[in-house]
Amino acid sequence: MPAVTKDSTILKIAVEMLNAPDKVPQLIEFNQSHPLSGIIQLLCKAWGLPDHTNYALQFSESNNQNYITEKNRNEIKNGSVLRLEQSPAKTVQDILAKINTGTESDQITALTKLSTVSSDLTFALEFINKNGLTLIVNHIETGKFKGNCLKYALVTFVELMDHGIISWDILENQFINKVVSFVSNQSTTQDPKIIQSCLSILENIVLNSSGKNSHVEKEITIPSLISHLENQDRIIQQNAIALINAIFSKADLTKRKTIAATLSSKQVRNKIYENLITKNVSKEALGTELAHQLYVLQTLMLGLLEPKMQTRADSQEQESQEKIKELRKYAFDNENNISAEVTTRRQTGSLSKDFKKLGFKCEIDPIKDFNETPPGILALDCMLYFARNYREDYTKIVLRNSCRADEQECPFGKTSVELVKLLCDILQIGEPPSEQGQTYHSLFFTHDHPFEELFCICIVLLNKTWKEMRATTEDFVKVLSVVREQISRALTASPKGFDKFRQKIKELTYSEITHLWQQERTNREVWESHARPIVELKEKITPEIIDLIQQQRLGVLVGGTRFKKYMKINRKDKFWFVRLSPNHKILHYGECDEKSTPSLEELGTKLAVADIKCVVVGKECPHMKDLKGKISSPNLAFSLILKAAEVPSLDFVAPDEQIFDYWTDGINALLKEKMTSKSFENDLETLLSMDIKVRLLDAEGIDIPQDPPQIPPEPEDYDFYYENN
Repeated sequence: MPAVTKDSTILKIAVEMLNAPDKVPQLIEFNQSHPLSGIIQLLCKAWGLPDHTNYALQFSESNNQNYITEKNRNEIKNGSVLRLEQSPAKTVQDILAKINTGTESDQITALTKLSTVSSDLTFALEFINKNGLTLIVNHIETGKFKGNCLKYALVTFVELMDHGIISWDILENQFINKVVSFVSNQSTTQDPKIIQSCLSILENIVLNSSGKNSHVEKEITIPSLISHLENQDRIIQQNAIALINAIFSKADLTKRKTIAATLSSKQVRNKIYENLITKNVSKEALGTELAHQLYVLQTLMLGLLEPKMQTRADSQEQESQEKIKELRKYAFDNENNISAEVTTRRQTGSLSKDFKKLGFKCEIDPIKDFNETPPGILALDCMLYFARNYREDYTKIVLRNSCRADEQECPFGKTSVELVKLLCDILQIGEPPSEQGQTYHSLFFTHDHPFEELFCICIVLLNKTWKEMRATTEDFVKVLSVVREQISRALTASPKGFDKFRQKIKELTYSEITHLWQQERTNREVWESHARPIVELKEKITPEIIDLIQQQRLGVLVGGTRFKKYMKINRKDKFWFVRLSPNHKILHYGECDEKSTPSLEELGTKLAVADIKCVVVGKECPHMKDLKGKISSPNLAFSLILKAAEVPSLDFVAPDEQIFDYWTDGINALLKEKMTSKSFENDLETLLSMDIKVRLLDAEGIDIPQDPPQIPPEPEDYDFYYENN
């Protein structure tokens, strides 16, 4: 008997009809080569349903209930359970009829269903083609929708626009004004879904329309948006901050300064700090999207310093000259007799001596010290802020250094310029917010001049560290490297305010930093050792360590990861989850929300590891070209290139570099390819170092020679002498 060949185009599936208890589910063979209309016709015939054109197949997973089309039918797998439902055209017809002529109850039922199915692209196209979107916009605009009808209509509008089929430029000012009224009207209690949707709509108008953002800025005020931060609904808080960021990023420089002044006011700062930061014990409790929006807000606020950072001081500019004079006055002049003192100093030509004591490199014309960009005139402003607000500390620093020998002084002017440049680098001032960034510093939301305050603390720290190191002018670079480490480690500790930052900085003394560096250096020395016995030992145990790392990477894949789902129109709340089966043969994936961790059973789509051809990263990924630069971190992108032609690739953007490394390593391990990520190299170094240290515990205190001892030549004969007592 000839062997039966299995046809991969024929799948065994089940089809059911909801709300039809008399219709027994059908088990059928689904032939991928047959047209869908023919399969639906057979199903309708078996159930006795007239006119098969009024029906369509749908997926039935909890996270995927899209209509099945010729484009996505390849997602159907063996054993899938599908659902026979009314076709998109029939559903649209029924919904529009109920909205136009139905009772209020009919309208609510229709809009509830509409808000659910609008996320399906096939349905959305049909609904928009039948002028459904225009109807929704008109009814919102004219106020025909109230209560629940309004809620579901706004949710529907957001879902439909999210597909990117229709431009945001179609919206008229009357519609925008209506949406703004729902956000600004605090006297009437609105359903949270209405506020969420309205904030999202306004954000998208600002970001994605070509000329409507100015109208939104004109109609809505920042204080009205800030009031929504007091709402306990996390999505409302998130969308309110996102809208503020959108308005901020699209405004011109003058408008941005006005917005920044509002946000920096004590009343507004307190609302942001108390409602978003204080109430959330950790950044994990805050949520990834809200943390990202706070990071964006911080980046935009600090970005206002960029013009000063990139502006050179002009010797002919009167304002800069006055600031230099004020610095000298605060350091040396007696307030009771300023004019006489100045006259005397000018007569004796001692101004240049004062500028030298202030630590300027150019004593004749100190303005030239601020020609380098960065930090430009930002450094001068920070120095003056310090002199005005911390006069006692300022005077101590200047006078203490003026009494030291030239080679031992810590020049205030020079160190201030370098410190401001260092802070700009640490805080990445001038760089646009990244898509994945979540690192914000709580202390920047506690002061109206946070950067200047940070400078004031750090300039005192720099002088303290200089003294602890007993540094000379030759040690300038070394002192700055220590100060960078102190500031970076203190910020990493996430202090809630400047007092906590000051406290942490005091703990990170030069001796503590030296101790931390010594520990790290000791670890490196073991690895960097070139002794032949150690090298040979490394070669012997390296395969074991690589196998251990491979197991860890595969463990991460089995545990699964949540990725942000990128679409043509930016969407903050779309995520999908991917995990590897315990037997390392199948990748399971599907959509999820921001915090859930779906099990294997909840992830409806599967991909066999055997179907993966290779993994590509960065700009080589297909979706890097499709999204046309919408992703600001192409170095975190990777794609699984598949062997099947139907679905050419599975595309990812990792939330951070570690997840990127773990997943690319894990996929390479599954494909029997070499792991090449930076994390792999670091882990290999660390584990090798630890393993070698453990193995050499018995040899502690023994100097291992660079080369093994030389083996002596063999004796002439083996007639050994034994003394038998």
